[in-house]
Amino acid sequence: MIVDNAKITLTNLRFHAFHGVMPQERIVGNDYTVSVEIGYDFSRAMVSDNVRDTLNYAEVYEVIAAEMRCPGKLLEYVAGRMGQKLMEVFPAIREMTLQIVKLNPPMGADTDGAGVEVHLINDKTGSLTSVL
Repeated sequence: MIVDNAKITLTNLRFHAFHGVMPQERIVGNDYTVSVEIGYDFSRAMVSDNVRDTLNYAEVYEVIAAEMRCPGKLLEYVAGRMGQKLMEVFPAIREMTLQIVKLNPPMGADTDGAGVEVHLINDKTGSLTSVL
């Protein structure tokens, strides 16, 4: 069996975190969702039924949660830092699409949120390339 374009997803993880440009945002915090789609070859797990042959969702969640606990002014910065950390911890990740949404942005608009989405490719050298 040949597997092409296999992905692992975590969708709408919810956090209360302290990111923002405005000082009050870093004091009071805001609610966020994080979604990630990770390109990862899990073909061995399709045969073995063993978690060691795939990317453990719980371990991915722990990296994301740790990064959400570290305040940043810009969601772009938080997304870049989070993507870098995920690829450091799990070097077999080929690529990922990462979305972070602030659910109640302080901009006076009736909205479901404002945020960033980035597609990152692991170039295997330790640095990330952003593809929009």
